[in-house]
Parts: sequence; C-alpha cells; structure tokens
Amino acid sequence: MTSRTVTLLDVARAAGVSKSTVSDALQGSGRVAAATRDRVRAVAEELGYRPNSAARRLRRSSTGAIGLHLPRTATRLDYYMNLAFGAVERAQEEGFDVMLLAPTGVAGGGGSSDSAGPTSPSGTTSPTSPAGAASPANGPIASRVDGLLVIDPEVDDSAVPGLLDAGVPVVTGERYLGPTAAPTGAVICDNAASLTALLDHVAERGARHPAVLAPAGTSAWATALRATATSWARERGVAVALRTVPFAATPGEAEETTLALLRTDPSVDAVICAPDGAAPGVLRAAATLGRPVGPDAPPAAAPHARTARDALPRTPLLIASCVDGTATRSAEPPVTAVDLRPAAYGRACAELLCDILAGRTTPDTVRRHAWALETRAST
Repeated sequence: MTSRTVTLLDVARAAGVSKSTVSDALQGSGRVAAATRDRVRAVAEELGYRPNSAARRLRRSSTGAIGLHLPRTATRLDYYMNLAFGAVERAQEEGFDVMLLAPTGVAGGGGSSDSAGPTSPSGTTSPTSPAGAASPANGPIASRVDGLLVIDPEVDDSAVPGLLDAGVPVVTGERYLGPTAAPTGAVICDNAASLTALLDHVAERGARHPAVLAPAGTSAWATALRATATSWARERGVAVALRTVPFAATPGEAEETTLALLRTDPSVDAVICAPDGAAPGVLRAAATLGRPVGPDAPPAAAPHARTARDALPRTPLLIASCVDGTATRSAEPPVTAVDLRPAAYGRACAELLCDILAGRTTPDTVRRHAWALETRAST
C-alpha cells in the first residue's frame, strides 16, 4: 500500500477489527483490550499508517499545540535548549506544535505567559511578550493550547500560578513547591541523589573538605541541592563549604566566588559547581591560585607571591559539576559531571503530557527520569 495514503479502514481490515476500534486503539481512548490495542498499533506501523492530525484535531476540538514555559534564564543555558528540542521532537511525533511561552512582564498576581507561536520541525521561534495576556484561565492561553509544559517552576515566578490554573492539563519538569494548584502530572529527577553521588565520589577520591556552589532560587532543583549539601555534611560529619551563586551563574561569577572561597578557606580540596556551564570559571580560579586539578596531580611549585593572600597552598583540587554539557566535556581537564540527559528529559515531559491528553495515562501521574554520573580527569 505504498501507492496511496493508508487509511483507518485499511488498518481495520488488516487487523480484523472495526474502524472505531482502530481509532480508539491508536488514540488510547475507549475500552480496547491491551492485546487488541497492541495488534492494531503493530498493523498500523507495518502498513505505514500516519494519522491525519488536522482531521483528528477537528474531531476533538483541539488546537494541535502545547505550550512550553522555561525559566527566565533558559536562553543562556545549553541544558534548556536541549530539553526544548527534545520536547518539540516528541510532541511533533504526536502531531502537536510547540509554542514557546514568555513572561508578559505584567506585575501582580495572575501574571501569565503568552506564546511566541508554534515551532517548526527545524527549530524554535523567539519569545515575544504581547500585552493583554492577563489571566490564562480567561485569556488566550487556554484557547490556544491543549496542554502546558512548565519546566523547573520557581515559587517566585509570577507566571506559574496562572499557568497551573489555565484550564488545560499541565505537566511540570520537576515538582512545583508553591502553594497554588498542583500540576496534572510531573517528571522528576532525584536531585538529592545526584549531588550525594558527587559528594561521595569526591570523598572517595580523597576530598576531606569539599565545597558546593549551590544555585539560588526557589525551584525544586535549587532547593534540593542546598538542602542535600547541608544534610550530607551533617550525616557524614564532614565540613562542607556551601556558597550560593545565581541559578544561571556565568563562568565569571563562578570564578569570582571560587577565588574568594579558596583564598578564605584554602583547606577546601574539592569544588562542586551546580549551574550549567559555570565549571570553566572554577577551573580558571584554580589556575589563578596555582591549584592543580585532579586526584593524581602533583602539588604545584609556588610561584612568587605578589601579595600575602596569593601565598596559599598549591595542593590538588577536585572539580565537578551538577550539570553536564559542552563546557564540562570540552574543558581542560574534562570535568566530572551529572548527565541529566536534557533532551531525553524534554521528551519524557512531552510524552507524559501527550499520554494525559490522549487518555493513555491518568492525571496525577509522576514519572522519574534517570541521570548518570560521568567521571572524568578533574576528579
């Protein structure tokens, strides 16, 4: 059947079921036995059936789009760009466009986001902030999207409560810690476990006084990392130097914080940097102070100290990052990091929203996303 478009009727005849059964099986709706649903989907795939997404949207009064809300600093971070492309890819497999939402900048409660327009298969659009997008429940959002993805929602992001109350299913990437309505579903990482793994790793490599450059902010990720650094220190009886840096700290900000830390407390022998892309700043700080990086690096010969504060120990320093990416992989030396698999995470968030919209899973579903520790020369 390669000479013409394969129809629902073709699939029904080949599977030996009715056309309505095929429709229900492919959309995950109706009361179709699991074995029948699997057989229908297998036949549809074998025949090369592709749903008419436009017709399907008309039948269910769908807009054919989902909204994507990212943190305000997202455009500076590789992590969120990779996550966004993963979400777009998975949504398009279900026939949905993705609309990137941007804050309106309107002060006060109920501040919303409005769309930049649907994405194309080759990329995303630039966000805009049109006026008059006051309340999602009564404004344009609910009428323009079938559901929403809200990634790393922060308690102090005034747009989030309105999005959660927009009248469409909402899936969050990470939990929302605010007091307003809960999302329809969530995909979460065990952020406490990932930082614990990093701290255990540097301790196993000989660190006795680690430091954590933890992110500021009210997202579940930032909150979990700060709490975990404190609890790990208490449970193991190890002093951890905890410093707070901006959620999207630049390498320059990480360098400045690390220089101040190591000059004040030169006994620090490992630095774990949380923000995406900031680890090269920690490496620069180590180089400035003559601290060789890596567990097997020999102590550096102390250069002539220009000031008293530069006359510091030249003992090796371990460096790691809570977020993997180009900056950590291409650094010299390469930096140990937690691979949060952002593209796969974006796909997982979009998949859960699509499953909720299609009735393939129930509201209040929470799914977990796996991470991996990538050990490199810096530790």
